[in-house]
Amino acid sequence: MVVANRLPVDLERKADGTEVWKRSPGGLVTALESVLQASSGAWVGWPGVADAHPDSFVAGGIELHSVPLSAEEIELYYEGFSNGTLWPLFHDVVVQPEYHRHWWAAYVEVNRRFAEAAAAATAEDGIVWVQDYQLLLVPKMLRQIRPDLTIGFFQHIPFPPVELFMQLPWRTEIIDGMLGADLVGFHLPGGVENFLYLSSRLAGYETSRRNIGTPRRRSRSGVVHVGFREVKVGAFPISIASGSISERSRGREVRQRAREIRRELGSPKLLMLGVDRLDYTKGIDVRLRALEELISEGRIDPGDVSFVQIATPSRERVEQYRTMRVSIEHGVSRINGMFGTIGHPIVTYLHRPIPQSELLAFYAAADIMLVTPIRDGMNLVAKEYVAASTDGKGALVLSEFTGAAAELRQAYKCNPHDLDGVKDVIELAVDDEPEKRRRRMSAMRRQVLTHDVTRWARLFLTALGGDELADKL
Repeated sequence: MVVANRLPVDLERKADGTEVWKRSPGGLVTALESVLQASSGAWVGWPGVADAHPDSFVAGGIELHSVPLSAEEIELYYEGFSNGTLWPLFHDVVVQPEYHRHWWAAYVEVNRRFAEAAAAATAEDGIVWVQDYQLLLVPKMLRQIRPDLTIGFFQHIPFPPVELFMQLPWRTEIIDGMLGADLVGFHLPGGVENFLYLSSRLAGYETSRRNIGTPRRRSRSGVVHVGFREVKVGAFPISIASGSISERSRGREVRQRAREIRRELGSPKLLMLGVDRLDYTKGIDVRLRALEELISEGRIDPGDVSFVQIATPSRERVEQYRTMRVSIEHGVSRINGMFGTIGHPIVTYLHRPIPQSELLAFYAAADIMLVTPIRDGMNLVAKEYVAASTDGKGALVLSEFTGAAAELRQAYKCNPHDLDGVKDVIELAVDDEPEKRRRRMSAMRRQVLTHDVTRWARLFLTALGGDELADKL
């Protein structure tokens, strides 16, 4: 049983009142779908529409159980505490978190509802895998209701340094909630260390270092001793269905569409690409400023370059996101106004979801991929680009502050806080010798194709004690 904020499909109400289900675009769905299909799994989550509570149903071989949320709960629990408090706090306070008691009260109530739904839907002695920062209290609540269950929790965003986490008024309750799990997973060892320290300092539990899993599937890890229980804590860097992406990117349709994209853009000598959810952590503004200055300084010829920025809409009712969207659109307009010509804008800005088949074609077409977040738990776009770069000619410019940077070591690394440094790295990627770029990409492709999403799930489930389930993957 997977428990996540959203179902893997979204309910959509049309103007005529009819309702249809659409597949969710998120990376979590992609990561877990194959796991559940291989294990006759089920999923508990919100259907994506206020006050909707459809009956349980099966989609794509997965049994789906919905948790209803009112419009007020979406505002307080999701837009409020999850994304106005936890998201900025866990992303190094890129913007100032807000701490409101009524947000917290809604968060507690909604987490309880998710725990009750999971308890009601899960078989005896079942395995429950709780996902991410919106549901930090669910493991403890679920354990209180169903002590027979084996419970895993995985955090998909960064876990903050201790000094930042201590700002949170409800810091002890959050740690205790997570410690209801049998296994707590993070992307990177730094998250493990932060959590172990806080478990000792805030909750008063003894901690120790210990390898978890099996010799074949082992994680850098530790243990928190909670009464008579041991809570395992480990690093499990998430990945993608890299083999499938690579194979599809070699296909005739994707390659043909990639050529068409370049023609539609005027057959530029240099095609740069950015693909992000529209979020203030993603550093879209950083790459726009870097490109503007590189052109202004004569280091990139505006006649040679075309930059496509795909920005998927996100949390558009939150004021900070609306402000950021306006700022980015102004930056795009400024670059095009200063350097574009009739029929050749420098920046093509797409503010809408892009189907994966089209996205693969953009990856295949791009010479340079710009991934410049200020902070990111992993960043699966970077891995997708590598998997789709089947000809080995592409170059990945990657922020040091992504989880992916620890694995994609041959990327052109940059510090997004250092604009001159970002410009230098972009210029290096543009001017580097083709053979050097090819060697870098080849090494990254080996990493991504070997460490795919199935391997990630196997590592986590083995450490959780679900060896039989892991072996089905």
